Amino acid sequence: MTGLDEAADEAQDETERLCAVTRAHLPVAEMIRFVVSPDGEIVPDTDAKAEGRGVWVTLNQGLVEEAVRKKAFARSVKAEVKVPENLAELTRERLGQRLLQSLAMARKAGQILTGAGKVKSAIEAGGILALITATDAAADGRNKLAQSLKGYTMAAEEAGLNRPRIPHFELLDSVQMGLALGIENVIHAALTNGGAAQAAVLRAERLARYIAGKMG
Repeated sequence: MTGLDEAADEAQDETERLCAVTRAHLPVAEMIRFVVSPDGEIVPDTDAKAEGRGVWVTLNQGLVEEAVRKKAFARSVKAEVKVPENLAELTRERLGQRLLQSLAMARKAGQILTGAGKVKSAIEAGGILALITATDAAADGRNKLAQSLKGYTMAAEEAGLNRPRIPHFELLDSVQMGLALGIENVIHAALTNGGAAQAAVLRAERLARYIAGKMG
């Protein structure tokens, strides 16, 4: 980063940062921070709370891979650093771990439902923040709940209700979901109202954005 770039970065609102790859200023919600560990290695700081100077990259797996290839981290910190070749995949794993932790917190707070029947009823009652389906779910079960969610959304729109969009995430397999929730092989789940559930939605949105960047 040049002196001019640093000045421009500092001039931006504190909720925006400069992407080390694209050089675009973006809201921190659309980015991920990396820091230099005590042993001189670049590591993902998924919560953006670690001490030290951070390097920000757009929340996009493809761009993190590009940052590794183009040695963007060393340029940003103006020092030799160790950068794992699998940093992009490691970052994805960290984001997934944070989501699993948030789901576990939502379970403890009683803000998550599991089981197709309970989830379907909650959708129809308009009582969920997000639908979560395991990546290894059977097609018919996945489609039934997706249709229930679509039907609820259409009914709300036809009634003129200004309801927020309810996201549908497919990011974790049934074993991962089960371990997070303390239930064997969870296929269908729904986050309900509450602070812990909202935090889990935000974690899921970040992981989904990161993965979508790779696919894009």
